[in-house]
Amino acid sequence: MNPQPIDATTATSFFPMVSVVIPIYNGEADLPDLLNCLLFQTYPKDRVEYLLVDNNSSDRTLAFLQTAAENFPITIRPLSENLIQSSYAARNTGIRAAVGEFIVFTDADCRPQPQWLNSLIQPFVNLEVVIVAGEILALPGKTILEQHAERQETLSQKHTLAHSFRPYGQTANLAIRPIALEKVGLFRPYLTTGGDADICWRILGENIGRLEFAPNAIVQHRHRATLPELQSQWRRYGRSNFYLHELHGVDLMREMTLKECGYRLARWLLKEVPRDAIKAIAGQATLVDLLNTPIGLFTARARAAGQKEAKLPENAEIIPRL
Repeated sequence: MNPQPIDATTATSFFPMVSVVIPIYNGEADLPDLLNCLLFQTYPKDRVEYLLVDNNSSDRTLAFLQTAAENFPITIRPLSENLIQSSYAARNTGIRAAVGEFIVFTDADCRPQPQWLNSLIQPFVNLEVVIVAGEILALPGKTILEQHAERQETLSQKHTLAHSFRPYGQTANLAIRPIALEKVGLFRPYLTTGGDADICWRILGENIGRLEFAPNAIVQHRHRATLPELQSQWRRYGRSNFYLHELHGVDLMREMTLKECGYRLARWLLKEVPRDAIKAIAGQATLVDLLNTPIGLFTARARAAGQKEAKLPENAEIIPRL
């Protein structure tokens, strides 16, 4: 993942045709902000198509996309994936319809910044690069949980790029050279989580090329604002870890014991709370600092529960071909 020098003259003239694939399920509320972000991309408008794939939504997502395709001054191609309820199946539908020299992925609840595509595509000047991962930052949050996740950089690619098995990029901000997909196949359509790691690992395992990190290719993403949403998110992370254990042999996460959890809570009450309370009075800490440990324990328990309860989906082994 070591960045290689890029010739400045080549980079400034490197504008290949790009296909941006975005799966959408009941995304009607997110679409206005998303489309405005796509509209203001600095990448040449005639060199990018946006394939927005409705995944059997029950709201007006598809109708909104069809209207946008007629009225927005960018190339929007509304598509549908109604057979398999899975974001990975929807992405496969977009990939098959794409005409670009590179396939880019983000999500409906993401907000790509104006230089996003420019920065994400530039590393492909180097022919050794087959995957590029951009950075995922938080949208401004109001709740304690949102602010905690932002402080922890929960969604940052730095966590997935440092995975002990192999690095990978999350599909919220990822680009792939199509030749890699021709070699290893598409996303596993019956997975409900973990598919981004799976496809990156299959590509890197074939030694087709390398993964590059583009820190200036930024999308912003909302963090979970309520405890049920946060619990659901971390249970999904646990299921993902179990699926990847079954498919790639990665280590399962060790579950924190009740004794360890009790020790952490006692340490928090007896040491961290008094310390951070004094800092808060002095204006050097916030409520987020005071609640860091119990929120962290809550997410750890949720992740462990998700891993423990997980069962690999039927047909998860299926890998469609281009």
